[in-house]
Amino acid sequence: MSDPNWKLETIAVHGGYRPDPTTRAVAVPIYQTVAYAFDDTQHGADLFDLKVQGNIYSRIMNPTTDVLEQRIAALAVASGPAAVTYAIQTIAEAGDSIVSSSAL
Repeated sequence: MSDPNWKLETIAVHGGYRPDPTTRAVAVPIYQTVAYAFDDTQHGADLFDLKVQGNIYSRIMNPTTDVLEQRIAALAVASGPAAVTYAIQTIAEAGDSIVSSSAL
């Protein structure tokens, strides 16, 4: 997770991860596994239906890549205005006119 007062350099190094409470390690562990255990068949079904959050299979998601995704998101879209800009740039095409106000 990221502190809103962190600078970009700190987010790049520490964003998306909190130190392990048991070991106090600050480095992100590398999870070298391809499969994860489910509580029961319903839990597995809920994971695959995306009804609950969790790890299913490492090619889809794993804890190591999750930290990377959170860091990139914190760096790329560190503010609400940046998110709005990305949304507009996704929809707008070359030559389009964008009507806006200062309170966008």
